[in-house]
Order: sequence, then structure tokens, then C-alpha cells
Amino acid sequence: MKAIVCKEFGPPSSLVYEDVEVPELKKSQILVDVHAAGVNFPDTLIIQDKYQVKPPLPFSPGGEISGTISAVGESITDWKVGDEVVAMTGFGGFREQVIVSAGQIYKKPSSMDFTTASCFTLTYGTSQYALKNRGQLKAGETLLVLGAAGGVGISAVEIGKALGAKVVAAASSDEKLEVCKQYGADEVINYGGYDLTDRDQVKQFRSEIAKATGGKGPDVIYDPVGADFTEPALRSIAWNGRFLVIGWAAGHIPKIPMNLYLIKGCSAVGVFWGQFTALEPQNHLDNMNQLTSWYEEGKLKAPVTQVLPLERGQEALETILARKATGKIALTTSFYQT
Repeated sequence: MKAIVCKEFGPPSSLVYEDVEVPELKKSQILVDVHAAGVNFPDTLIIQDKYQVKPPLPFSPGGEISGTISAVGESITDWKVGDEVVAMTGFGGFREQVIVSAGQIYKKPSSMDFTTASCFTLTYGTSQYALKNRGQLKAGETLLVLGAAGGVGISAVEIGKALGAKVVAAASSDEKLEVCKQYGADEVINYGGYDLTDRDQVKQFRSEIAKATGGKGPDVIYDPVGADFTEPALRSIAWNGRFLVIGWAAGHIPKIPMNLYLIKGCSAVGVFWGQFTALEPQNHLDNMNQLTSWYEEGKLKAPVTQVLPLERGQEALETILARKATGKIALTTSFYQT
């Protein structure tokens, strides 16, 4: 079978597309023919040895897939050949066939095609956990989403609207902000031209946040960007606000003065979705059931904006690293069915 393989840590250009053997199926395992694999920012980190999960070399990146079960181990009773499933793999998903455990998969919603299903769980699961469980976002509150045109950003915009919040989307270009408007953003902020190491430009950025939130500031801030964007946004937060720490796509982890939390009367809340799914599986299942219902009701569009064949996985990862992606990118294999 074909696979994208990381043989040495480095940029996407160091990955190899080649034939690999399918591992022997153990009695408690399931073999899935991969139709599509979602591409996510953590995939760009794991191949550079910058992620908290550090698989031994060689390995394939790819944390989420959708496909059809093609074989089951002798001890598997709840799943059968032909079942359409979604699997959270952590890594190893950029292959034509993947071996998983029963605990890694769930039934693919019939309302979703394979590409949408492969791109739904990680981003929408992360944002639902962030906004509902960690941020306690309530109807009528204001949500500021940084990096709002990316995969997790759009999911936060859509879920924020589903929860009844006013959503302010911030992104780096007018084109990206037009995308955010299509998915429900009430107000938009273009921060693409700002140098946030300049105090005057920081003031201007903060004035835009104040204007978009009616002078109050956002009740909840969703930050997958980090770097120089975090502190100005935090300084703009409303009293009793919740600042959600999602990630650092802009390149470095910011160092925040602790006195800001006291002065603003706000909370910084970490969002580690992977650990949540492991430690609180029932709550995770409840979240996914709610998300699927919203999708079926048309409240979530879950856009997959680019579909590429597996052999172009390097290109997909480079697009994400360059922060050029809007929505999600899916990779498809020879098993793909529309």
C-alpha cells in the first residue's frame, strides 16, 4: 500500500511517498481502508518533532481518517467488514490502510461524505470542548476568534453561533474574513497589516476589538495563533472573561505578565482536547452527538475547501504551515468514494 512516511524529522519536503507493508492484524485490532484523511496543524508539528506526541521513526503523520472496515480481529464483535467509520489515530493516518483499536473508531454519520467525516472530529471536537466545557460560552456573550479562517477557527465561528454568541472573527486578510462571514461571523477584524511589536499598532488593534465588541471586550477569546497576538487580545478581554489557549500557529509561545489576569479579572484556560477524550469519554461522546445533530440540522457546514490525492500530502502540509488554508484540507486514497 502507499503511504506518506516521515523517516527523519523535518519540514514537509522531507516526507516520502512510498510503498509500505500492512502490519499483521492482531485479534483485538481492525483494519480500515482509508478513503480520506484530514490534514491538521499538529501534523506539521509532529513531523518536526515539535509536538507533545513523539512517535518513533519511521511513521506516517495523520491524526484522523474516514474509511471502510476491511478486516477485523477474531475478538472484535461490535464491528464488521463493510462498516463505514471515522478513526482518531493521533498519527499514522496518511496511508491507504490503517490498523486501529475499537476504542479509536466510531460510526461515520450517514449525512457526511468521507472527506467531511475525515475533517470533522478533531477541529469541531476541539472547538466544542473549548467553547462549551472550558470556556462556558453562553448565549448573548461575545466570542473573539483569532485565526478565524483556518480549520479550527471556522469550527469555532460556527459553534459560537450555534451556542447563541455574537462572534467576532479576526484573520490576516480581507479574503479570509469574507470566508468567516459565510460561516456566521457577525463582525470581522483584519490584523494582517499590524506589527504588534509596535505600541501604536497594538493600540489600534485593541481599538478594533473594542469597537467590534461595543466597548466591553470579548467574554471569551479563542486563540490558536499565539505569538504577538495573544497579549493585545488578552488586554482587551471583558471582566470575568475566559481566554482559551488552543495553540501557537504563529510560531512561538507568548510570555504573558501574570498581573493581567488579576487586573482584568479573567481566566486563562488550557484546551487539551486529546486528553479530554481519553479521561472523559462520555462527555466527549456527548459533544460529538451534539455536533452531529447540529450538522444534520444545517447549523454547521464543516467546510472542506481543498481535496488532494494522498501523494500531494507534502503540499497540503506546506499550505497549512504557510497559513494559507481556509477551512480544512482532505487527502484521498485509491479507496475514496464520493
